[in-house]
Amino acid sequence: MEKIIIQSELCDGCLDCEHICTGLYTTSRISIQELDSTYYSIVCQQCETAPCAIICPTEAMQITGVNSEKCIGCGLCVMVCPFGAVHIHDKIANKCNQCKDKYEGPGCIKACSKRALSLIDPDILKLEKQKEYINKFKTMAKKPKMSFINIIEDNAKANKSLTKK
Repeated sequence: MEKIIIQSELCDGCLDCEHICTGLYTTSRISIQELDSTYYSIVCQQCETAPCAIICPTEAMQITGVNSEKCIGCGLCVMVCPFGAVHIHDKIANKCNQCKDKYEGPGCIKACSKRALSLIDPDILKLEKQKEYINKFKTMAKKPKMSFINIIEDNAKANKSLTKK
């Protein structure tokens, strides 16, 4: 399942994503938080075993959204969300549903002028990271006198010299 992620180095904290979401749903389902001059997004991660859906007494909470007709606003979902991405507004739980009912894609991503927000499949991201790692390792191995054994020996020599001091 795809997830909305933020590239913190691109985000300038303009909050356009929050404003478009508020315009679409009367309350923003994404929150941008600043910590040490870096911006982070708080948004539903569409958990496979969603604690909010498991604890919901009326089965209003689903992995990909909330059935507002069933929601009683008890707040149990808010308490168990590990990301703090669920909130109560007008006595109804709210969380990101990736605008599946509004657009061809999430409105927050379309509204982001810096292109800091993306919809990414974590499995594909993992494969890309693995390829990067393998290519980096291949490049290291192609250098003269750079083999796996040489790397281990060099690391052992460095550790030995550090422990002598």
